[in-house]
Amino acid sequence: MAKVGRRVEVYAALADPTRLQVVDLLTVGDAASSELSTRLGTPSNLLAHHLGILELAGVIERHRSEGDRRRSYWRLLPDAVASLSGPPLAMPGRVVFVCTANTARSQLAAALWRRASAIPVASAGTHPADRIAPGARATARRHRLDLPDVTPRHLGDLDHAPRGDDLLVTVCDRAHEELGSVAPVHWSVPDPVTAGTKAAFDRAHDELATRVHRLVPLLRPAS
Repeated sequence: MAKVGRRVEVYAALADPTRLQVVDLLTVGDAASSELSTRLGTPSNLLAHHLGILELAGVIERHRSEGDRRRSYWRLLPDAVASLSGPPLAMPGRVVFVCTANTARSQLAAALWRRASAIPVASAGTHPADRIAPGARATARRHRLDLPDVTPRHLGDLDHAPRGDDLLVTVCDRAHEELGSVAPVHWSVPDPVTAGTKAAFDRAHDELATRVHRLVPLLRPAS
């Protein structure tokens, strides 16, 4: 009965067009309240009411940005709505994962994408460092990921440059706040380089793997 009661609670929270649209958007990526308000055309005070209901039902949660500490991002709790699928997205010519330094999260995300999808993938940074983080390399080895020995690249220096059919996915708050709407999908993944521990890198890997697994089936050929 506890499981039935939990399902009733979740479905009751979703029984509203605005709240269901919020869940659809957060299935693809994380977003600040202001971004959700803009995308849905919903006044901020009304949106806050709907977000509060979803949060109370354990469908979404928020956490503070690692970049602009005045900002918080909402994220979907996948276990709460595991049976739901998000809205289909147009098939991109390439997926580009972006973080600040292009040393860990964007590199691991690209490696996970290569394993999961035939859609071409690249990674880049807004302020690339000199080399991939050793912790990212070790994580790739532990999880048997193909992580090429490449030098981190700036987003503007990608082969064929960022183009109109690219889907840019930011995997760090600082990069998202710098690029804004240029990158329509954001995954707010904590920086494992800051902690520098095996556990931190494994958590980043697991979070990225979950997100990749969720995004791949949403990309559909244009009708």
